[in-house]
Formats: sequence, structure tokens, C-alpha cells
Amino acid sequence: MSRRLHLNLFIQSRGHHEASWRHAKASPLALTDPAYIEDLALKAEAGLLDSIFLADALALWDDVAHAPHNWLEPITTLATVARATRHIGLIATASTTYSEPFNLARQFASLDHISSGRVGWNIVTSWSVAAAGNFGDTAQVSHEERYARAEDFMEAVYGLWDSWSDDAVLDDRRGGLYADPAKIRPVNHIGPHYQVSGPLNMPRGPQGRPVLVQAGSSEVGRRFAARHAEAVFTAHMQKETAQVFYRDLKGLVVEQGRSPRHVLILPGLSPILADTEEEARRISDDLNELADVEVGLKRLSGRFGRVDFSHLTLDKRLSVYDFPDPETVQAARSRAETIVTLVRNEKPTLRQLLAKLAGARGHFTFVGTPEQMVEMMEDWFRDRAADGFNLMPSVLPWMLDVFIAEVIPLLQRRGLFRTAYDGATLRHHFGLPRPTCSFG
Repeated sequence: MSRRLHLNLFIQSRGHHEASWRHAKASPLALTDPAYIEDLALKAEAGLLDSIFLADALALWDDVAHAPHNWLEPITTLATVARATRHIGLIATASTTYSEPFNLARQFASLDHISSGRVGWNIVTSWSVAAAGNFGDTAQVSHEERYARAEDFMEAVYGLWDSWSDDAVLDDRRGGLYADPAKIRPVNHIGPHYQVSGPLNMPRGPQGRPVLVQAGSSEVGRRFAARHAEAVFTAHMQKETAQVFYRDLKGLVVEQGRSPRHVLILPGLSPILADTEEEARRISDDLNELADVEVGLKRLSGRFGRVDFSHLTLDKRLSVYDFPDPETVQAARSRAETIVTLVRNEKPTLRQLLAKLAGARGHFTFVGTPEQMVEMMEDWFRDRAADGFNLMPSVLPWMLDVFIAEVIPLLQRRGLFRTAYDGATLRHHFGLPRPTCSFG
């Protein structure tokens, strides 16, 4: 089969523009109503998208007065979505820093069974300072330590997911033997951070294990992805930087003895679409007018570990010296690097920077017509800047509806996207093999 685009829908608030919740065309449903997520998932499935994705936060954001987020816990939410859908993949975020390997392995194995093999796990190490206090820590764990814990965590969950042989369940009613105990083994993982006896208390899932997704783009994050990830969410505002990242990560994957075809790179892409460029820019301007400066400043501060930027005036031309060195940031280091690179290249005012970040927090916001967007997507895809995209509609469900109605048919006519689902699992949608059980 020829190479085809992969498309994931990232569901966030009422859209990815920070002012989307105020827009007249945003969903009227409460963000605590599971029907909101279900409706979006069904739209994405009708559009033949590979998957949907729910992020997560382990603390209340300090911009809650003017910026709603997703409130429902992702794993339990996607369990309900699994019963409402038939084909689309379901990716949930969970933290290696604030979870235990046994519980997490069990939850994702359960969701894989519930969904008949459509689950993915977005692996995060949790950079929020506020999250630490909710789990008994007085300060955030360092960037390097979080990834060290994550490595140990991964070894434990791999063992748990492979603690049952694929053929361990006999379900022999006549003979009276449900499972073969010789095909179920303890894990006995003893690592620097976790000790897990095992085995998992459930059979191996339809996919063997969930599709593993990761979004870290720092040096340590990229090396972690090269070892473990099967899909990578990343943020790039220019094709050239996306190409550099693509080549670098695929090279690291090869160094790990893995096939580069089995690690999909999906940059974030936030569409603002209309019949004309002029109309699309008007929509973008209208959204920016609804944005709250204080929300933007708080989010900018959070990306740098709560650095205070209040001394900067809105119309001051920024330089890289107004920001900490990203290598010293213990929060979202890769996103800090993206912001500093933007400042170095474009030298925006603070007002201009906040407007850029309001659209999609450092991801590429495309403003134009559906035809222009298809040209851009094909260009990035053909020139190895992306294997597909992590769609981040500015306003939900409005811009998702426009994308599915206008962009998907154009992609299909170019032979870039599927015209029907031809498999049952997320691994099949992504073109990934089912992992062989390491049992025995």
C-alpha cells in the first residue's frame, strides 16, 4: 500500500484557541458532559480519522477564571466513547510520574479489551509544578529525573502486558480449565524506582499492548521516543524545523534497531478555514480579539516553570534574553525551546507573541482556504516533515466540521487519505505491527 496521511483529532476545551469557548459557534454542551466528547468522536469517525486524543492535567490551572479545560479523566471518558464508536482509535494521556505501573497497565489493558483493540497511551512525565503538590511532593521532580523514572516505568508495564501468553485463556467449559497457569508468569520487576511482582490480573489485550504515543521534543524526550514511541505528537511552526526534527528522530529510531516506518511523526496543526483567505483571517482576528491577555501571560509563565513576565510591556519588541535558557527549564522544555526559537526568528512584541500562542500554544495555526490547507499538508507529507497531523481545530465542533466536509474529500481525491476503514484496531490504522509476546 502506498504511504498515506494519518490524522488524529486532539480534543481540547471547546477548541484550541484559548478564546474558543467564548465563540458563538463553539459547542453549547458542558465540558463535563460525556456527550460532548462522544459527538466529536463520532464526527471524527465519520471523517475516517485514525484516532482521537485526550490530554490531561493533574492540577487545576490558575487561569480557570477565563479559560476552561478538559475536566473529565481521559481513561474513564474514553471507556464510554469506546461503546459509542466502532472504528476510531482512542488515545488517553497518563503520567509515569504520578501513576503506578500495575494500575496503569491494568487500566489500558481493560480499555483495549473494551474498545476491541483501539486504545493508545500518550506517555507524559508531567511538568506542572502544581501537580506535584497534589501527589505529596513539595517540588516538581527534575526534567532528567522524570525521564529516568519513565524508563523504569516502561520496563515494568512491558512485563505486565506480556505476563499472559496470547493463548493462556482456554475457556474449556467441558474440561473445566479456564486458563493454563503455565502460560501466566510473574514479572518480578525490580528497578531503581519501581518494584512490581505481577502478573497482570487480566489476559493480554487485542493489540498486545496499547499504541505508545509521546510528545517530548527535548533531547532526552526524543531519545525516549526513539526507544518507546510508535507515534509522536510534536510542535513546529515552520516546515524546515519540522523536517529537521523528522530526520533526527527517525535517525534515532534506526539507532535503536527499530523501523522508522513504525514511528509516526504527527505535528500539531490548527485549522482556521473559510472560502477565502480574507474571511479566514477575519475569523482569526475575531478569535484573537476575544483572548484575555492575563490568560496568555499565565500560560506563557507556566511554559517556563512559572517565570514572572509581568515586567514586560505588551508592545515591547522581545529578544531571547527576555526568557530563561530552555535547557534550564524544568517544565515543558521542548515547548520553551519552540517559543524561544520563534522569538529569535521573528522578534515579535509581547502582544504579537501572545496572539500567536493563543491559537494553539506553539503549534502551527493555518489560516486560509481548504484548498490551500491541502497543498500545505501534502507539501509537508511529501517532503518528510510529517507522516500526518495532530489536528487541533481552533473552535469545536465548527472547524472540525469544515475540515471533514471540505479538506478530507480533497485529500482522498489526491490519494493521500483512506476512503474507508479497512481494519479494526488502532495499530492497523497506523500501519503498526502487533508486538510479539515476550512470554517464555
